[in-house]
Amino acid sequence: QVQVVESGGGLVQPGGSLRLSCAASGSALDIYVMAWYRQFPTNQRRELVADMYWNTDMKYYHESVRGRFTISEDGAKNTLDLQMERLKPEDTALYYCKVVTESRDTYWGQGTQVTVSS
Repeated sequence: QVQVVESGGGLVQPGGSLRLSCAASGSALDIYVMAWYRQFPTNQRRELVADMYWNTDMKYYHESVRGRFTISEDGAKNTLDLQMERLKPEDTALYYCKVVTESRDTYWGQGTQVTVSS
């Protein structure tokens, strides 16, 4: 079984910054890809924010966050951080971390709330 835990959400003013962290753990964990998604208050659909294929340089960013958000990984610790800069009110959402293993099993964290408001 794989556990996925997010941390770092909170309330921030427009233009501010936050750093989210996702940690994956479990026996014989072999990660294929880790990703950050978000779910907006008015829409149940989860939007892919950014992802990274493990042991590669392949990263993806949604166009709405490109240039403002940066993901970084620690392969030894199985963590994926999301550094968010120049936050906007429309970035307000529940942010989830997803882990896909080499066997293509998918695990989600419980989510961490990010609220951008003055």
